Amino acid sequence: MVAESGQGVSFAACHEAGCQGCGSSMSGFHTQDAPDSEQGVVDTVQAAVARRETLCIEGNATKAAMLRPVRADRVLSTRHLAGITLYSPNEMIISARPGTPIDVLEAALAEHRQILIAEPPDLRHMLCSGEAQTLPQTLGGLVATNLAGPRRIQYGSFRDHVLGVRAVNGRGELIHSGGRVLKNVTGLDFSKLLTGSFGTLAILTEITLKVLPADETVGTLVLPCPSPEQAVRLLSAGLGSPFGVTGAAWVAHLDAACGPAALLRIEAFAPSAHYRLEKLQAMLGGHLLGHKESVTLWRDVRDVRFLTHAPTDAIWRVSVAPSVGPAIVSTAQQSGGAVQMDWGGGLVWVSAPANTETHHALTRAVASVKGSWTLMRAPDAMRQAVDVIPPESAALARLGAGVREAFDPHALFNPGRMRVVS
Repeated sequence: MVAESGQGVSFAACHEAGCQGCGSSMSGFHTQDAPDSEQGVVDTVQAAVARRETLCIEGNATKAAMLRPVRADRVLSTRHLAGITLYSPNEMIISARPGTPIDVLEAALAEHRQILIAEPPDLRHMLCSGEAQTLPQTLGGLVATNLAGPRRIQYGSFRDHVLGVRAVNGRGELIHSGGRVLKNVTGLDFSKLLTGSFGTLAILTEITLKVLPADETVGTLVLPCPSPEQAVRLLSAGLGSPFGVTGAAWVAHLDAACGPAALLRIEAFAPSAHYRLEKLQAMLGGHLLGHKESVTLWRDVRDVRFLTHAPTDAIWRVSVAPSVGPAIVSTAQQSGGAVQMDWGGGLVWVSAPANTETHHALTRAVASVKGSWTLMRAPDAMRQAVDVIPPESAALARLGAGVREAFDPHALFNPGRMRVVS
């Protein structure tokens, strides 16, 4: 799923596009299993345990460019373990297999005017190349990475909306947590733990989510704003207002007419949305965009389309307190990077030349303000040479090792994805 090591040309391609999803050319040939049932996953893992074979876990491999390349003996793909298994519009819950394409899930929800709450981004344009960009991203990949879009400031992360999961652990045992109801107290809830674990603890076989009614109207207040510091002040004012802002972003170049701009979104039924937008405009100035333009605009914000990047650039996702977002922007720009801010300044996307000097400068700046970061994309050589997530404290490392031992005692799943394999 990545380019030849050191070439830094195409960081992501998938099996179906003729490349290997879990590692680079350095990882050699993978034997692939693609079970179409939960029992098939159990059987595959039990066989791997017996053979002591490591497994790269993926769906369509659209996010394999994130973090480190996996070095595994076999690939277990969940792309055939797909389909919606339960949908109750009245209860606002939906259950589906991990290989279910997100567009299938969203189409089913749209029939009942409902949406995925976390507004997960589609980053294939950033993480994939060539034919791989046409492969659908799957539900399992979104849960494994815990990615959320602009609406996170209002409703929380993807993890916050996972009601329950079924999964297979590293012993080949079927486990489950949570349930298919909005309130569930049936024991330990480890669905939150598995969300965002990048397939290193267990293989998801079913996910249950709570969903949200879709709002009738979307509108945007556009505030021309060349300075990220000024942008954060405006975005904070909007978020602190009583008008229910559900998106607060800053882009370095909105269009030829506007240039850099702070963006505030309101979603509601039409009369309420129009009233709130007018009040927000009276408070902050700027100009308004209507529903159709706003839907397109916020899809591009969600998918980080305003972040300019060359094919050879590395990309980082930085999470900090909104008040220090501009400082991260400054560090990135000093390194020749481009930026996009979301979450009122609390999420900063950075693209910059892929080298260790830029990486260390950026991550030191993030650490100095007690933030967090993820290396989303880089050439293999860089992914193997630097940390791809912040280093753990000794206490946290011991805790993490204990969790991994409990779920995957033989260290079969996605070895090396998040940390160097010792």
